Amino acid sequence: MIVTPEPRAAVRARPTAEGAVLDVVVPVYNEEVDLGPCVRRLHAHLTTHFPYPFRITVADNASSDGTRAVAEALAAELPEVGVLHLAEKGRGRALRAAWSASPAPVLAYLDVDLSTDLAALLPLVAPLLSGHSDLAIGTRLARTSRVVRGTKREVISRGYNLLLRGTLAVRFSDAQCGFKAIRADVAAELLPLVQDTGWFFDTELLVLAQRAGLRIHEVPVDWVDDPDSRVDIVATALADLRGIGRLARSLVTGALPLARLRAQLGRAPLSPPTPVPVGLPRQLVRFAAVGVASTLAYLLLFLTARGPLGAQPANLLALLLTAVANTAANRRLTFGVTGRRHVGRHHLQGLLAFALGLALTSGSLAVLHAVTVPPRAVELAVLVAANLAATALRFLLLRLALHHRP
Repeated sequence: MIVTPEPRAAVRARPTAEGAVLDVVVPVYNEEVDLGPCVRRLHAHLTTHFPYPFRITVADNASSDGTRAVAEALAAELPEVGVLHLAEKGRGRALRAAWSASPAPVLAYLDVDLSTDLAALLPLVAPLLSGHSDLAIGTRLARTSRVVRGTKREVISRGYNLLLRGTLAVRFSDAQCGFKAIRADVAAELLPLVQDTGWFFDTELLVLAQRAGLRIHEVPVDWVDDPDSRVDIVATALADLRGIGRLARSLVTGALPLARLRAQLGRAPLSPPTPVPVGLPRQLVRFAAVGVASTLAYLLLFLTARGPLGAQPANLLALLLTAVANTAANRRLTFGVTGRRHVGRHHLQGLLAFALGLALTSGSLAVLHAVTVPPRAVELAVLVAANLAATALRFLLLRLALHHRP
């Protein structure tokens, strides 16, 4: 039987906005133009399509334009919107601060350009709300994802994820899609261990989660590249390479408390089902073939000896001869035992199976003849049925004697 570990407790919705179940963080830096349309669109989508109380947190990390003023105006306009201002730049820093301060049990973030279709937001967080998964990411690299972006960004994205697979042995498909969610109880344990404060923050968090044995849910997304993106690709790539090197060293040297994380957060391994004994299907096929041949030989011998000897003596003789041959054939063909070692013991155990078979068949004949004077066809039918029962018992006894041999 497969024993499934208990899932994490499902999130229970509260009836008011103060008890928000989901906190969606929008990290921004100098986004005074795009911030308003983004938050209003996100708010409208959550109001219409998300069945739980929610909040939106604008994490302004050291903007030097009017982004903070726009964010505060949105917070005054929409009661579910809050603002967090940081004095230093860094998307990772903004996410760490916003997630650490949030009271919501499920935390998410998305990029202000809304490149990812918001229809994927509920599928992203649903496995976390139910307790099925611990983190969730949007992936642009799944076969069912629909992505519109230039060749340069496509090559860079796929190359980066291949690099992660080769260096850090990651199993998730898309580390840098700006569309992720995490359970707050998991974030509380992982965030203090994540050192990066920039774009590598996502990758480092996911690698730690994977190594801790957490379940990462992936959602194929529809994604349209923002041509006005301000990400410095070269600087980001160099920072990512440094992050990969640092994280790899930490994993090799054992600097990260992965054993504690696995014990505290990881899902217990499934108990394997009771295994099918080695070679059992093949043994059953071969035993059945030997059994068919033995039964035909038995019936032929019985019919030959039935006239001169009578039913019971003919049954004894036919069963004894075929039992010896059956044991020898099964010993060699079914269970792969060769040589003369233990041959006497094996045949003695085969004779035990013969004695049980004799009791079944003779008993069946005795009962049949006590009731009526049966025609030959009825005798044969009763003997075949008794032999089938004896054959099943014979297989169990021979397997015990021959397969589990010292």
